[in-house]
Amino acid sequence: MKLFKYIFWILYRIWFYILVALPILILFPILLISISKESWYPFFFKIARIWAKFILIGMGFNWQIKRKQTPEKNKSYLFIANHTSMADIMLMLVSVKNPFVFVGKKELANIPLFGFFYKRTCILVDRSSEKSRKAVFLRAQKRLKTGVSICIFPEGGVPEEHIILDEFKDGAFRLAINHHIPIVPITFADNKKRLSYTFFSGGPGRMRVKIHKFLETEHLKVADTKTLNEEARSVILGQLEKFSV
Repeated sequence: MKLFKYIFWILYRIWFYILVALPILILFPILLISISKESWYPFFFKIARIWAKFILIGMGFNWQIKRKQTPEKNKSYLFIANHTSMADIMLMLVSVKNPFVFVGKKELANIPLFGFFYKRTCILVDRSSEKSRKAVFLRAQKRLKTGVSICIFPEGGVPEEHIILDEFKDGAFRLAINHHIPIVPITFADNKKRLSYTFFSGGPGRMRVKIHKFLETEHLKVADTKTLNEEARSVILGQLEKFSV
């Protein structure tokens, strides 16, 4: 029985990579055009959302999204969520309709094909470099001025298996305060179970998403960064604990 499970997991992972690559190959010319101008990014974002749905459906995932508040059109936000899965990017794209730009680790740019578009549309950060972390703020400021939102996984990486939710880095919250944009906390309940970074694991099933009430920043100053950080983490952690009951 165990042997069949391992065979399934191997084929399941291979199938995931096929689903990631296939739409990119088919739509390659259109994708190239859509990233040729920064002002065309909303069009690229629409294609990315279709790509994400294609992957999630193909993997047998059934997402269920509950919203306490819905983002307004033509308004910038900072979207944050817990990070446990290879499917977090896809589920974020499905959950949010407002065009946003990911801030993500530079290592993903090395993934064949996917990385080509990732490094041209996302804000890359080398978390081991202070210079790179500072450059993220400048690039994020530039993108916010074009009217798009920003998405950051504030744990700064995928936590170890036994950690439910790692500590949040302050950068995302300083950015939100500096630009007076609302923070949208989002909880992903089942992504680790569905498709974690552990190779021999995962399988089809539901993916629950909770979009929480926004945290406003208009009245805040940089000195409030840590308090805002803790409030956002408390919201997501509380929901994770409710989901686990």
